[in-house]
Parts: sequence; structure tokens; C-alpha cells
Amino acid sequence: MKKHRQKHPSDTNTYYIKQIQHKRKISIFRIMILAAFIALWELAATLGWIDDFIFSSPSKLVLCLKNLIIQGILWQHISITLLETIVSFLLVIGITLLAAILLWSNKSVSETAEPYMVILNSLPKSALAPLLIVWLGSGYRTIIVTGMSVAVFGSILSLYQAFMAVNPDQIKLILTLGGSRRHVLTKVVLPSSIPHLFSIMKVDIGLCLVGVIIGEFISSRRGLGYMIIYGSQVFRLDWVILGILILCGIAMGLYQILVVLEKHYLRKM
Repeated sequence: MKKHRQKHPSDTNTYYIKQIQHKRKISIFRIMILAAFIALWELAATLGWIDDFIFSSPSKLVLCLKNLIIQGILWQHISITLLETIVSFLLVIGITLLAAILLWSNKSVSETAEPYMVILNSLPKSALAPLLIVWLGSGYRTIIVTGMSVAVFGSILSLYQAFMAVNPDQIKLILTLGGSRRHVLTKVVLPSSIPHLFSIMKVDIGLCLVGVIIGEFISSRRGLGYMIIYGSQVFRLDWVILGILILCGIAMGLYQILVVLEKHYLRKM
């Protein structure tokens, strides 16, 4: 008989070292690509390959950023957009959990509501924004609702499908031991669906940001969406590009926060 070779601790260390080296290599490649893009962009604007009035340049964006910070305008726009995004995101997650639990707990409700949820999820949310303004008026409430409308219906459907995909043998075991539907929900369905919930949250945070920006385009006097649309109207295209880059940074930062929370939860499991 062949003797199985025991795994030596040094093999595990070698594996972790290779993983760390791989992550460092990927990080270096990412930084190099970004640095090369910025350098090429600046060079193209300086040599006249592109029109720096239309496409701006890294140096002009830095100067624009400095001026907006000195004037105290930038943080005002960022804070408003960030607050609206976080509020709409938290409301979406709360409504998603409650609605998915309701659909899971009552088959008649789920069979009745599911086609309507699909229809509402497929509606173009940018077309709903003007109606929301008429119904709710212009203000933070309308923008938050617009942000929610982009994400909430798809989130409910995704989480409900995750609930329905839970191992039926585990549910039968709980019921056989005398547990109720509440025990099934709290002991099996919700814990099993938390990894899927984190995946939904990582998508929702970006969708809520998109919805908030759509709302700010139409009905706001503050926020990054307003800054972008105002910059395009007065031909301050450096404001437009800077606003877009800041939105990319916000989206990445919020996403990374959720990734950290997910890793912390998985380590505790």
C-alpha cells in the first residue's frame, strides 16, 4: 500500500507565502496600469493629442480639487451624496429582509407577488425619477426613494431565491425535532443565506449610489450629481470628470467596507 505523505507545516507556510506574493504582484500591476494611464493622459493633454478643455488632464483636476476644497464646496457635495446613499442602502437591506421573509413564510403571497416584483425590477428607474418628484416633491426624500427604487426589487427576489435554495434536509430535521417555522427561519434559513446577503449588499451599495445620482441630476441643488450636471451646463468639464472620479472612489470605498465586514463574519463562523 502506498503511504500518504503527511503534510508538513513548511508546505502550508510555502502556500501562504506564494499567496501573499501573488497578491502583491497583482497590486503592483494595478498600480502600474493606473500610473501609466495617468501619465499617458497628462502627456496627451500637454502635447495636444487631446483637447484638455473637453478631456481635462490630471494636473487640471488636481488644481480643480484644490480650489473646491479651499472654497468648501466639495465636502458639502460629497457628504450629501454619501448620506443619501447610506440611508437608501440601509432602507433597502431592511425592506429586503422583511419582504423576503414574508414571501418565504407564505407561499400564496410569494406566488402572487413574484411576477409583479419582476415587472417592477425591470422598469427603467431613470424614467420613474420625474414621477417621484411630482409625487413626493423635490428634496432628500425623493432622492433617497430614487436610490432605493434601483436596488430594492432585485434584492428581494435574489434573497427570496436564496431562502428557497436552503438544504431541505436541514429544514426537515428541525421540523422532525419539534421545531416551528420560526426556528427553521432563525436556525437554518437566515444563517445559511447570510453569505448570499453579503453578495446582494455588495451589489446594492453601487445601485443605491447610481439611484441617488439619478435623483440628484433631476431634483437637487447639492450633491455630486448636481455638481456633475451643473458642470456640464456651464462647460466646467473638469468638475464633471472630477465628480465622476470621486464617485468611483466612493463606490470602491463602500464596497471595500462590505468586503471587510464579510471577511470578519466568515472568520467568526
